[in-house]
Amino acid sequence: MKEKIIVLLSGGLDSLLVVKLLQEKDFDITAVYFELPFNKIIEKEIRNFCKKEKVKLKIFDCTRGKLLQEYLEIIKKPKYGTGAGINPCVDCRIFILEKTKEFADTLKGTSKKKIYTIATGEVLNERPMSQTKKSLELTEKKSGLMGRLIRPLCDIGIKGRSRKKQIALAKKFKINYPNPAGGCLLCEKLYCERLKKILNKKNLNYKDIQLLKIGRHFENSQIILGKNKKENELLEKESGMKIIPKQPGPTASVKNKKFEKKARELIQKYSKNKIEDFEVRK
Repeated sequence: MKEKIIVLLSGGLDSLLVVKLLQEKDFDITAVYFELPFNKIIEKEIRNFCKKEKVKLKIFDCTRGKLLQEYLEIIKKPKYGTGAGINPCVDCRIFILEKTKEFADTLKGTSKKKIYTIATGEVLNERPMSQTKKSLELTEKKSGLMGRLIRPLCDIGIKGRSRKKQIALAKKFKINYPNPAGGCLLCEKLYCERLKKILNKKNLNYKDIQLLKIGRHFENSQIILGKNKKENELLEKESGMKIIPKQPGPTASVKNKKFEKKARELIQKYSKNKIEDFEVRK
């Protein structure tokens, strides 16, 4: 009977390679994917990869409900600091590993006990905050996975930021892979400035978080102006008050009626022509 193992699958090249390396060793793999609110959602790509490789998949949706609120608390009060933005990379990693451990302990391995081993695609010194030797040791300890966590790419001597060895392995295994760019919004200066202003908002939800990516924001995102046709169309689909100029200009999404007058003034300010007529939708 095959030994069972869990692989943390981010969708990046490193974790995809870990699946292929462990398949070569004849492991029975269950992949775990975390949908995080500040990362690009690639659930479809993850599902397609797991289906192709005949790998079981567990998804943790951290964009809503209890998991979202737990994750937001990490952003508000990181224990182990942040990177250049407000990215709590070490705390984030511990959160993911803790949840994976809880999941692993509910499953049965070959000896009818919990699945013991969890594998990640981490590479020593690939990331400046979360993948230093100290950080890797810390996340393993604080997540309660001492002795249970393996990092197959480290075991075959891959380290540092060069991707040459990973790319060579990708060619060997004939797998497609995304660009290595990170894409965490918590590293982006403008986004972080906007998020800080609403982070303590009661019942902050995923839609609020996503809207921070578009438009011009005023009054702590109580007013959002579209910067182009696509953004205007997105804002027009939002709930609440929308002020839409009848001449070409930015649509305003207004979260509080007391800002209606200011929203009209801002539409005028950011329009090329004088706006005289507006449509108000609620």
